Amino acid sequence: MILQPIPPTLAPFLQEYDLARLSPEKDAHTLIERTLQYGNRAELRWLFQTYPHSQIRGWVEHFGQEKLPEPHRTFWRLMLEIKK
Repeated sequence: MILQPIPPTLAPFLQEYDLARLSPEKDAHTLIERTLQYGNRAELRWLFQTYPHSQIRGWVEHFGQEKLPEPHRTFWRLMLEIKK
């Protein structure tokens, strides 16, 4: 799978990072977290085109409880059909 470049519109949500140095491969954890929490439609489309559904679902299952605030956590659990 060829990973697409990170959308520059995500930069405001990654202020503590140098966007040019972030890698979709190495920084998937952070990119998934920030995009699920703050992403608009285009950024979410990028996320789901860049990473397999199973990887995003796995992230929500393992880290969503800690990393995603409500109502984001509930929304993504519903959208990804994750049972509690």
